[in-house]
Amino acid sequence: MAKFTKDEFIIGLKEMTILEVNELVDAMKEEFGVDPSAVAVAAAPAAGDAASSEPSTVTLVLTSAGGNKIPVIKLVRDITGLGLKEAKEIADNGGNIKENISSDEANELKAKFEEAGATVELQ
Repeated sequence: MAKFTKDEFIIGLKEMTILEVNELVDAMKEEFGVDPSAVAVAAAPAAGDAASSEPSTVTLVLTSAGGNKIPVIKLVRDITGLGLKEAKEIADNGGNIKENISSDEANELKAKFEEAGATVELQ
């Protein structure tokens, strides 16, 4: 019997219908006594553990508005929905801009603030 490479096997799987893949899984259970879907489910938490070392949510904190505060105040207002007085207070004194946001969103917002001349931290 010919030996298949991993790539050939995957190409063959791509050409199968869902019903054919299901029959293949059942045949593998019967032949080898192993449920391939159980192995995939068991491997998923291990991948989640690696991702949990990085915080899933962060807080964006303004530390300094820089020399030109007007663009920073506008950004704070756009992101938080605060009024002019509250946004100016954050720009003047620093503080939390947005809490419990994803790292990706925080990095995007950080780039916008740095472009406006502000200094921000992710905590």
